Amino acid sequence: MKLVLATHNQGKVSELRAIMAPAGFELIGFDGPEPVEDGVSFLENALIKARSAHKQTGLPAIADDSGLQVDILGGSPGIFTAVWSGTKDNVANRRLLLAQLKDIPAENRAASFVCTIALVSEKTEVSFTGNWLGSIAFEERGTNGHGYDPVFIPEGFDLTAAELEPEIKNSLSHRATAVSSLMDYLKSNDVEL
Repeated sequence: MKLVLATHNQGKVSELRAIMAPAGFELIGFDGPEPVEDGVSFLENALIKARSAHKQTGLPAIADDSGLQVDILGGSPGIFTAVWSGTKDNVANRRLLLAQLKDIPAENRAASFVCTIALVSEKTEVSFTGNWLGSIAFEERGTNGHGYDPVFIPEGFDLTAAELEPEIKNSLSHRATAVSSLMDYLKSNDVEL
């Protein structure tokens, strides 16, 4: 089954292809004009992107909006994860987060990655959300992954997400959970796209 993936983030393209390809889903990267993401939730922003890609290509489109929520920061950076430092610079974003949590002890550094993925086609519009619980490290570690992976320690691990093998991360992550639910939906329902 062919689906358009609406994103300009090549890390997401690689990650989602690795998760979906074994199940027989072909992702076509769509890197057209970026719509304005003015939603106030991950769901609203995912739908904005998927609707735009579907409208421009005529193909079933998926898009995700995801981010990091840190408990002690009231759920921030949330939908502002990619621009937390005022730029789309991952290094600057991570450094700002670590500086904000500098004096916070390990027991108060709980966080979660959240991913909402939306599917939009002529006949359907659905969404699925995945959460990956963990905490924020005291320093960056690891070179696998992207975004906040070097500072996120998944629950049950001593390693950051950037220190995990990609296969492990791709089976446990917030995005993997949301995409797995999407694939189950596509396989178990006689969905007409």
